[in-house]
Amino acid sequence: MAKRSIFTDVEETEKPKPQTGLIDQAARFGDRFAVRVWLGGLFALVVIMIAVGGLTRLTDSGLSITEWRPIMGALPPLTADDWQSEFELYKQIPEYQLQNQGMSLEAFKVIYWWEWGHRQLGRLIGLVWALGFAWLALTRRIPAGWTGRLFLLGVLGGLQGAIGWWMVSSGLTGDRLDVASYRLAVHLGLAFLILGLIAWFMMALLRSDAELITARRGTDINLKRLSIGVLIVLSAQILTGALVAGIDAGRSYTDWPLMSGQFLPPDPFYIEPVLRNFFENAGLVQFIHRMLGYTVLVFAIYIWLQRKKSGNAATRHAVHAFMAMILIQVALGIVTLIYAAPWSLAILHQFGAVVLVVLCLRILHLSIYPMRQRVSA
Repeated sequence: MAKRSIFTDVEETEKPKPQTGLIDQAARFGDRFAVRVWLGGLFALVVIMIAVGGLTRLTDSGLSITEWRPIMGALPPLTADDWQSEFELYKQIPEYQLQNQGMSLEAFKVIYWWEWGHRQLGRLIGLVWALGFAWLALTRRIPAGWTGRLFLLGVLGGLQGAIGWWMVSSGLTGDRLDVASYRLAVHLGLAFLILGLIAWFMMALLRSDAELITARRGTDINLKRLSIGVLIVLSAQILTGALVAGIDAGRSYTDWPLMSGQFLPPDPFYIEPVLRNFFENAGLVQFIHRMLGYTVLVFAIYIWLQRKKSGNAATRHAVHAFMAMILIQVALGIVTLIYAAPWSLAILHQFGAVVLVVLCLRILHLSIYPMRQRVSA
């Protein structure tokens, strides 16, 4: 065999190319940003949807459209005959016969447009999700492991549409003047679940997978447990808020801190069977809503006292923000109650719940994935 120079071997040997693993921070962070922008748009739309849904309820507009037409329903009435046909359908339901007898066509148009706008916004959210998901998938911009999570949002959105009709259908027959309050609570609860998932996903996508894996080693177990606890109570409080709205319980007892001069409302269990009182008794429903609100306040104070001097600046700021917002929300709830829940205050109170959920999720996220501290010299 011919001898080869060792220098030739070295020169001709190719240098090994650097290998990239599953976590490629530089290459994939742009994709995470694109997904976050899309999720941010969805988040804003869902917040608007919750507000419009609340206004639809407060204006007694939710039963103005008596049919569920997912595709053809996107078109509003275009002619005088179309409007009259929709009005005749509305005249067949209990709300018109028992509450709005004699309503003019012009007055009907007002409540119709509220409900039509609410449903149209739902269609828009579905379209934004579908187009965004398809574009991200086709351009391969979805980070590894995120396809299922992002697809879940679309599934929950479709389920929300079906639950919306399930809710509306409860007020179209029988002797109800409004939709069933527990169905309204399910509808609002799912909206907050979708909103919470979007917020959580956006927080997770803000940092790389490598950073999150490293941060998880410093999980604050106690803060994690506390934030999960307050999130559970806050969720229950939001659901009872839906019950309050569903039966207009916020306009029944407008004194505070007592209810008609006493701690418990009069006749808290007068409805038979007893279980119905927790959904249909205005006094008891409002009382539970108040007590859960106080519980969230106590939780917030305890968390704040425990972490107000946290060495982690991000956690400390998150706790301060949650504490400030809970005080604003409690004050807003009391004022809304005293003034018998005018739509402007009621919507602000509902928006406050959105902010509280996001801030609580922020604390939970930081308890699991603490931000890295920069040590200055």
